Amino acid sequence: MIRHVSAPTSEQLEAARRVIADHLVPTPTVTISLRGRPVLAKLECLQPTGSFKVRGALSAVDASRRDDPRGAVITSSAGNHGLGIAHACSVLGVPATVVVPKNASIAKVKKLSQFDIELIQYGSSYDEAQAHALELADSRSIRYISPFNDTNVIAGQATVLDEMLLQAPELEHLVVPVGGGGLLSGVLMSRDDGGRGDLRLTGVQPTESAALYHVLRGATMDQVVHRPTIADGLAGGGDDGAITNELIAKSDVPLVLVPEIEIRRAVREVAENNGLVLEGSASAPYAAITNNLVADKNSRIGFIASGRNISHELFAELLNEPLS
Repeated sequence: MIRHVSAPTSEQLEAARRVIADHLVPTPTVTISLRGRPVLAKLECLQPTGSFKVRGALSAVDASRRDDPRGAVITSSAGNHGLGIAHACSVLGVPATVVVPKNASIAKVKKLSQFDIELIQYGSSYDEAQAHALELADSRSIRYISPFNDTNVIAGQATVLDEMLLQAPELEHLVVPVGGGGLLSGVLMSRDDGGRGDLRLTGVQPTESAALYHVLRGATMDQVVHRPTIADGLAGGGDDGAITNELIAKSDVPLVLVPEIEIRRAVREVAENNGLVLEGSASAPYAAITNNLVADKNSRIGFIASGRNISHELFAELLNEPLS
């Protein structure tokens, strides 16, 4: 089913900025060493839920509450967006249902189970979980909040770049992890709203599950093949006709694909060299830069370290893998 969604207005961007300023502390932008090159990293891994997704969730739940103060919400998620919705609903006093696939990250499911929400594990993929959530939303007459194809979610994600440009105005090129495209769409909205058309952007997806990359080249979502990846937050996802597809297609932002082995190496390397615990999705941009998949060796470059929610078992496994 194609869900028609519009891009955020200036008023919606401002509303998102207000609610996020009220409930979140700005995450730092720091300079880390990437094989000797200084690179800016926006540490969204330090959010209370461990991921940037809490921004879009707060924005969308706040908008829903203003429309219907007594209304519940439902979402589908690979994990991080669900955690964001659970946190936002807890803070704002809104009942929530979160549907995740049965094979969702153990670390993320464990965190979700600590919230006072209805948690449903359904299906073997994000797409199956989303279809079930949409059915429940229809049968219960409650609002469904997409992890990416939602006007207010995109508005919330825009605040990542708002903060980063205040902290590091010297930024010239930003590398963004991409799943369904909500974060990259928000970054585009912030860049344009802030008059930073000179800021270069590159999107990064895992080779094993790169729906948007293929959709922008003419494929439909059901034609995209998804294989296992530790970048589970970027895997699956995507909707035919999503506003994120349209915004990214119009922007001409290049998308690059990162091999699985390089994402695995990046998790270990960023931990050993910079002391950061990043999940696979957050390490994909780091891997793209280190492997020269981003065509820029001279600009002041940075990336969004989007989350830290990786299981202890997987993290230990990756730490013990050889870098070479």
